[in-house]
Amino acid sequence: MRTIEFTAGKDENEKSIRDFLRGFGVSTALLKKLKMSENGILLNGIPARTIDLLSEGDVLTINIENRGEMPEPSDTKVHIVYEDGDIIVVNKPPFMPVHESRNHRGDALSNAVSAVIKEKNTAFRAVYRLDRDTSGVVLIAKNELAACKLAGKIEKDYYAVVSGEIPSEGTVDAPIARENSSIIKRCVREDGERAVTHWSVVSRKNEKALLKLRLETGRTHQIRVHLSHIGFPLLGDSLYGGDCSEISRQALQCCEIRFVHPVYETEMCLSCELDNDIKGLVY
Repeated sequence: MRTIEFTAGKDENEKSIRDFLRGFGVSTALLKKLKMSENGILLNGIPARTIDLLSEGDVLTINIENRGEMPEPSDTKVHIVYEDGDIIVVNKPPFMPVHESRNHRGDALSNAVSAVIKEKNTAFRAVYRLDRDTSGVVLIAKNELAACKLAGKIEKDYYAVVSGEIPSEGTVDAPIARENSSIIKRCVREDGERAVTHWSVVSRKNEKALLKLRLETGRTHQIRVHLSHIGFPLLGDSLYGGDCSEISRQALQCCEIRFVHPVYETEMCLSCELDNDIKGLVY
């Protein structure tokens, strides 16, 4: 159960509970669940209807029931970057999928997080996904409100290593589609979905460049496809033509995320250090 309290201010005077909660970001589906739940919505400690009006100084409480089931916990340790009652941010290592699949049972990030998350009867709600071999920070919502408010609203900075004299900065604006002969591989194609990737060079060493990348869109394999498309595939990325002689996975890591906290509405910036296998390529 996640309990959240609000104190009505002057601007909320005579506003309905429904309008207040919808304005805060409570979805229609969650609002319905709160209405159906015993003590889901309280006004000054008394069960209330969504049509009831607020007065300045009123205390409005919502009790969000945790629904769902976490996967089986594993013994794999993951570094927790940040945790509170609504979110947990972890640094996912490479070679670990975010979710379980037919070929990955018990060895996913969801299993590792299941071992450390304290909330009961909740689902694993990763707000976004990283490829199995891409490392870095992953944000997981602990309740339905957090998941809804954060979806599609996370700014991410990725770091990657390529070979060659890539320009110091640039943008790739090229549509991405599934390659016809593969269920996994993507390609740049006119009939694909619009995809935009910005990059800048952080450092250069031994004919390699460490890039900082920011995405306007979130297509599958977007960074990998775009860099390969312009002739600079990621080191270690065998699927898209990268040199695998110095690193055994694509040299790609999500190192920083920025977002507005779903409950406290404060701006947050969370990060992790660059992995040693990537550092070793450029430092």
